[in-house]
Amino acid sequence: MSGVPLVRRLRWRVEAAVVRALMTGLRALGPRRASELGGWIGRTLGPLLPVSRVAEVNLRLAFPDRDPAWRRATIRACWDNLGRVGGELPVLPALMDRADAIEVEGLAHFRAIAAAGGPAILFSGHFANWEVLLPAAARHGVAAGVVYRAIGNPLIDRMLTAIRTAAMGGRALMLPKGPAGARATLAHLARGGVVGMLLDQKMNDGIPALLFGRTAMTAPALAHLALRFRCPVMPARAERLGPARFRIVVEPPLPLPASGDRHADIAALTQAVNDTLERWIRDRPAEWLWLHRRFDKALYR
Repeated sequence: MSGVPLVRRLRWRVEAAVVRALMTGLRALGPRRASELGGWIGRTLGPLLPVSRVAEVNLRLAFPDRDPAWRRATIRACWDNLGRVGGELPVLPALMDRADAIEVEGLAHFRAIAAAGGPAILFSGHFANWEVLLPAAARHGVAAGVVYRAIGNPLIDRMLTAIRTAAMGGRALMLPKGPAGARATLAHLARGGVVGMLLDQKMNDGIPALLFGRTAMTAPALAHLALRFRCPVMPARAERLGPARFRIVVEPPLPLPASGDRHADIAALTQAVNDTLERWIRDRPAEWLWLHRRFDKALYR
């Protein structure tokens, strides 16, 4: 942290101390009670925050036929789930060690990737507790590198990296977004590795693809990588079964376009990803993270 102003370093240390204390308290509760506490905080305070207006707009755009009461209930459930994710994160390694915490539907697809030994991409979105997905995959032989957005406070970022690494059995490969992370991702796939990606957030310099019938700027990185390596693109999501209990649903790999027009193939595969995400959202809307501006910014004014 050399070269960082002293005031910023002090702020980082104070923030890290507060987060460390909160994590220690949640670990003392254990997975179930930490999840319950997080859910209560989320559904009690979250709907009062201004960002809930973003969720309201998103729900009106995605489900125009639903009434305001349904939207309010869905926003409250979204906050409940997000609070549970926050409560469950510090206890993630302990949660993953519980035999009854995770069940997997479509386990044969994990096993096929593990047996093939070549490059593959596992993609998902912010559903239920998305943090359990790659640790669950690792326990079934699919140790994926994690493409993630680093937190601005490096001390907190290290804490979260340590938790994720422990949950994955000490074998996590963290691939931060950015040029260095992109090079590391390419190298990992070239070595026959698996990469995990969350693809449900807006990328302003992405490419247009439809989501709920509206244009949503979408990251094309998955399509570029999959077509370059001609590797499996496997959809997987977490579903919440209760406090600190989940089902991982693994689906067959998406077909890879091969029209001979690379730009068209990238667009087609990116659209297939969005179609998958939309299907999942429609299936369990209360478990998706509705709080980010996914569509054109003019819609949120």
